[in-house]
Amino acid sequence: MRGPLRAMAVLALLAACASAPKPAPEAAAAAPPSAAAPAAQPTGLPPPKVTPPATQDPAARATFAHAVQLAQGGDVAGAERALQDVLQRDPRLDQAWTDLGVLAERRGDLAAAEKDYGQALALAPDQEAAWDFLARLLCRQGRAQEAQALATARCAAAPTAAGPRNALAFALLQLNQPQAAEAEAKKVLKDDERNVRAMQLLAQAYFREGKYELAKLVLENARAVDATDAATHNLLGTTLLRLKQRPLALEEFRAAAQARPDFAEARNNYGVMLVEAGDFDAAVRELEAAVALAPDFVPARLNLGNAYRGKLALAQADAQYQKVVQLQPALADTYFNLAILNLDSEVPGVDTVDRMNRAIAYFKTYREKGGTDERVDQYLKDAAKGIDREQRRREREKKDQLRKVEKDKEAASKAASSTPASPPPAAPPPQAPAKVGADKK
Repeated sequence: MRGPLRAMAVLALLAACASAPKPAPEAAAAAPPSAAAPAAQPTGLPPPKVTPPATQDPAARATFAHAVQLAQGGDVAGAERALQDVLQRDPRLDQAWTDLGVLAERRGDLAAAEKDYGQALALAPDQEAAWDFLARLLCRQGRAQEAQALATARCAAAPTAAGPRNALAFALLQLNQPQAAEAEAKKVLKDDERNVRAMQLLAQAYFREGKYELAKLVLENARAVDATDAATHNLLGTTLLRLKQRPLALEEFRAAAQARPDFAEARNNYGVMLVEAGDFDAAVRELEAAVALAPDFVPARLNLGNAYRGKLALAQADAQYQKVVQLQPALADTYFNLAILNLDSEVPGVDTVDRMNRAIAYFKTYREKGGTDERVDQYLKDAAKGIDREQRRREREKKDQLRKVEKDKEAASKAASSTPASPPPAAPPPQAPAKVGADKK
């Protein structure tokens, strides 16, 4: 396999809301919306676990449990109806409103989700889950300043409330203000030193500032508080990559994926590490799961293509790369991978010269899209040599066939000339002359 293909692992802790999609160490607020929904790209924490409502009504709790079962089985509409039934019984259950927003995000209705989160906060202005989900929803829509303004206003009214303060820190990170985000996260930790979400945000701020050892330390503390939090493991894996501690990073990504199998980013990151380790079968399993969870998750599809290529499933690799081109045509790395795939591999059903010409075209597109890999010039020469070599092979093959035809003709001619002539037919035996006239008595 020629050189490493372009992979997309976590190399930054938090992508800006309006930036081009890159794999981030957190996942979407809800399970990924449908492919047709806007803002389907994952952005952060794993999908939330639906929170039971604080109600003493046995019927409401039973209906809520049924809603959870329906949601886990993929029946989003049924789960929504069950939650609406819960709210009919007690419309002041703020947690049920938050969960209804989660389900709205899952089916791609972001406007409804925003309204539901707002209703939850109207009932419980400091609910941490609702603030977290609302802030991330707004940021995914490019509305980080709006999220900042909302959280700032609530922090002024409730200075010690962790929910709005963490949401403010998150929004500030999205606005590329890590020092301000660091200050807000520290305010939360001053009042609650075991607040895992604040630790995660503080670590992300440190990461943005290049303070990787500090980020690692904070995340290890968060892991000690809650060893089951998938986001902490994923963020720690990201930090360990920057510290060049790849074996430890692999273990953290594995832990994140096992803790939350519905965490698309963690499964993508784990899959990338498995590709690097050459365990392509396991990598395909992880990356196929990531793509199933988030069909528009471009990094996962790109990495899945690499894993298929490692297994020599070339048609499947090409299909994944082509899907990435459809989703994000400006991404240069995809064209690099397509070029390498065609340059190095006997793609089934593709003529060799056509394959080399494809490689050349993809390398040129890679450069047009801003790619700067210095090896491209040599790869273009290799492709041109490959075309020349194939054409020469075909000429030799053609000449060999012509020579074979001539030899066959010559052999046939010689065989014909060396065959002995057939003897002339034997003359018939002489017959006695006929008697003239009749015998006389």
